[in-house]
Amino acid sequence: MATIAVHEFITLDGVFGEPTWTFEYGFDPKMGETLAAITGQSSTILLGRKTYEMFAPSWRDRTVEQDPGAPFFNETEKFVVGGQPLGEEWANTTALGAYDPALIRRLKQERDGVIYISGSGQLVRALLAEGLVDELHLFIYPVALGEGERFWGEGSGPIRLALKAQDVYDNGVVHQAFSPA
Repeated sequence: MATIAVHEFITLDGVFGEPTWTFEYGFDPKMGETLAAITGQSSTILLGRKTYEMFAPSWRDRTVEQDPGAPFFNETEKFVVGGQPLGEEWANTTALGAYDPALIRRLKQERDGVIYISGSGQLVRALLAEGLVDELHLFIYPVALGEGERFWGEGSGPIRLALKAQDVYDNGVVHQAFSPA
């Protein structure tokens, strides 16, 4: 049975959306090591439709010379949750249709290793509410934006998590890894 591991780039005030605000902090190589440890165990990628539509054109033509993560994103089996047809083509991708927690449970049962999710806030919030996330990796940037889509949305209810690990990188970003409490 697979586990679900999520990674999010997030601000101190919970904004995550399109993380262009991360650029000024650079990408600490140790962050890459942490992400590689997560993706290295992953056999499947699960994305929400909006994140898929951002990732597909960004990754599908990227080579390993341009980014060491390119083979993972391009060669790994991908599933997309969303009620609308996919507008972008990307190899090894299957549309799952509208969110259905029973379908995600079945996907976990049928797979081994880790099912990796990046971004996909609406999907991740639903999975957290259903108790389907096994690891939540937050990369917290030392900035509060004051506006933007919040990862922890209003009315999401309490979600109890246990801190399993944390790292502080030279660029000021803090990684916190959580599991269900």
